[in-house]
Amino acid sequence: MKNMIIKGFSKLSEEEKRNFISIQCKNSVRTSAQLKHFLVDDPVERKHFLELSENTISSFHTPYGIAPNIVVDGKIYHVPMAIEESSVVAAASHSARFWAERGGFRVKQISTIKLGHVYFRWFSDPVELLGQWEILKRFLLERLKKVADSMVLRGGGILGLELQDRTDTIQYLYKLELEVDTVNSMGANFINTCLEDMAEGLDFFFGGDPHMEEKKYQVVMAILSNYTSKCTVSIEASCKVEELKSISEGMDVETFTDKMDLAYKIAHTDPYRAATHNKGIMNGVDAVLMATGNDYRVAEAAAHAFASRDGQYRGLSWCMINDLVLTIGLTLPLAVGTVGGITNLHPLARRSLEILGNPTAKELMGIVAAVGLASNFAAIRSLVTTGIQKGHMRLHLSNILNMLNATTDQRMETEVHFNGKKVSYAAVKHFLNGNQH
Repeated sequence: MKNMIIKGFSKLSEEEKRNFISIQCKNSVRTSAQLKHFLVDDPVERKHFLELSENTISSFHTPYGIAPNIVVDGKIYHVPMAIEESSVVAAASHSARFWAERGGFRVKQISTIKLGHVYFRWFSDPVELLGQWEILKRFLLERLKKVADSMVLRGGGILGLELQDRTDTIQYLYKLELEVDTVNSMGANFINTCLEDMAEGLDFFFGGDPHMEEKKYQVVMAILSNYTSKCTVSIEASCKVEELKSISEGMDVETFTDKMDLAYKIAHTDPYRAATHNKGIMNGVDAVLMATGNDYRVAEAAAHAFASRDGQYRGLSWCMINDLVLTIGLTLPLAVGTVGGITNLHPLARRSLEILGNPTAKELMGIVAAVGLASNFAAIRSLVTTGIQKGHMRLHLSNILNMLNATTDQRMETEVHFNGKKVSYAAVKHFLNGNQH
């Protein structure tokens, strides 16, 4: 049975799936027990976990930590973060404390407009399509009323509908662009339902006949866009330049400030730096999205598309120094939900939102962006002072000791020895080998 093609895997029971996979490993009994061990004991919550995805045989645990003292618009949040890299939580926490004592982060702009598209090819005279557009638009929007009623009652709904000519890029191609506000839900299912209804509406309006020899049009696809260019949040934080001395690691504040400013400028002009710069932002963003049951993959796709919106990939955050005041800022495309989906099904996602005070989607956008900007600031501060590895590897020391199966005594000796020193796997291994008792 090992390394064989299997048919009907999805039809097997949970136990049968787990046993089949366990056989692929050296110790099948231990593997099966371990996979089962990581499932929750509560039968109701266990059922939820198993049904969240397909072919589930276990659950994959990620450390769940807290970045305290994230201040957004004067309100204090202690923010859950699900991430395996300890330095991310530590850096965000340290940065958040610095900014909390200086007024915290301020939301400067926020928008929750999401987009979806129906792509279709128009083979007939374009004048005919354009001439009927206003009538078609009213027809499609009227059809959507029955789909959108519940969203309207929650304060959202359809905001606009446009016809866009894309024939300059692909022959015969047009698209319908739908603007939607889904309020506190991420809204993917709602948007896609609306779009598919519009695609069917084209058939009704134009009397589509699949048996016609010459087709007037062809629907290609109907799908929301994860490039949430109109669903964005902008956030800022400021302090006097002289206040940066407390985090300049002994460097004079003028040099430190100049290097910080230059680091942001480099990320704006050099894509090779921008990619790592933005990864530092998304370290914080993704961890909060994971903890609150939101789709971090959507945020990643949108962020990187947004970073390239002028034709060159650039850093998403910025820095400005004016009248001896340093201001950092970030504009981030971000679609989040606080109701529906996994946020209602995953117990820790529900708990995360409770810890945050059950925020609205807009409030959560501000919190997520603040953690992203805090993480980014902490990374740049390290880069222009001590370097990124000192703090990262110090926090990583525990993981290295676990990999090397260090005893309790060895751990204590190693932690004392490397206090204030640079940490690496090779250096720790060499130290342990030279201090074996």
